[in-house]
Amino acid sequence: MPPATGRATARSWLIWSAAVTVYLLAVFHRTSFGVAGLQAAERFGVGAAALGTFTVLQVGVYAAMQIPTGVLVDRYGPRRVLTVAVLILGAGQLLLGVAHSYGLGLLARGVLGLGDALTFVSVLRLVAAHFPGRQYALLTSFTAAVGYIGNLAATVPLSLVLDSAGWTPTFLAVGALTVLYTLVVTLRVRDVPAGVEVPAREAVRPRELAHQVAEAWRTSGTRLGFWVHFSTMFAPNALTLLWGVPWLVQGQGQSKATASALLTVFVFGSMAGGPLLGGLIGRRPSLRMPLVGGYIGGAALLWAVLLSWPGPVPVALLVPAFAFLALGGPASMIGFALARDYNPLSRVGTATGVVNVGGFVATTIAALAVGVLLQWTGGSFRLSLLAIVAILAFGTSRMLVWWRRTRTHLFLAEARGEQLPVRITRRRWDAALPETPIVAA
Repeated sequence: MPPATGRATARSWLIWSAAVTVYLLAVFHRTSFGVAGLQAAERFGVGAAALGTFTVLQVGVYAAMQIPTGVLVDRYGPRRVLTVAVLILGAGQLLLGVAHSYGLGLLARGVLGLGDALTFVSVLRLVAAHFPGRQYALLTSFTAAVGYIGNLAATVPLSLVLDSAGWTPTFLAVGALTVLYTLVVTLRVRDVPAGVEVPAREAVRPRELAHQVAEAWRTSGTRLGFWVHFSTMFAPNALTLLWGVPWLVQGQGQSKATASALLTVFVFGSMAGGPLLGGLIGRRPSLRMPLVGGYIGGAALLWAVLLSWPGPVPVALLVPAFAFLALGGPASMIGFALARDYNPLSRVGTATGVVNVGGFVATTIAALAVGVLLQWTGGSFRLSLLAIVAILAFGTSRMLVWWRRTRTHLFLAEARGEQLPVRITRRRWDAALPETPIVAA
């Protein structure tokens, strides 16, 4: 529950700071392959498709664990889950540091995906407990922005360390430092504010869990949030997690140092855009879907330009293009706001996990599809990156379907006199209301 005074205390901010650092570490480990991909291909002796499997496995584990993570947080509390997350992240990176075979490398990235999966939902649960509801969207954006610092550290700094120290010393060092951070989480993070009784932890029955997930999925606002998340975050993820440096080096003729520097544009763009977008939609929720639509339209136009450009794309164009595409991360946070608004409090955690699956499922598909197409086309990034455009088109079409259905449910709720999360104006494209109002899912 939020603080009784309706205002966050200094202790709450300290707890959030300690917890969000775990998320920073998780994003660092998640995106480290963005600059290590070429070394990984040489170390493990694999091609593009096999290299893509590293990201597919890691992100696939992350996506599969989102709903179970919500259950674990409800059962054991975010502090315990974050403590385990740090240990698993450190163990995964230590294993990667000593791995020489492809199979062991895959196992290490799968372990990292498991640790990563436990972080974001846990931090959001702490935000819900320690901060008033009106600050939820803003703190969600702050959390994502801090995560991008980990993304930044996994670009030029990590690239320089890898080139100078080598694979094994680099990953052993970051793994050991991650494990040591367990002490900070144990000593500083608390599940609830001071003076608030820790809620009783009850075992979750499988049948009740299945019903909870099904109800969340049937809710139109949750489904809309899923497709918003699916459509907005996967493209910048696919570039920063794996294919950005190979595309820029092998497909665009850039040096590795320049390619790593260009990826930092995604980080700074997301860090700047996240809090601004979070504050804006916190004040004016009605702007959420227009902002999503504007981003998707702009992204489609940019991909058309980048993939049709004759010859190497100039850096002067890549920088603003990457800065705009970077806003997909902040825009994906709108999906969590939709989950929170359209579900009862008892189901918000589950709905948040469902929404968070969307973008990572899309990222998994994109990472694998680009790798497979690179194998089939003999290394043509121009053709292979069309997979991103196809996934964007599919996700947008599903998002539009559920946007229209969610609007219909809002009109029905308004007719029943219910309080609405946003006020909307009826348009020509809205579905006709049934003569006998039905209960919205």
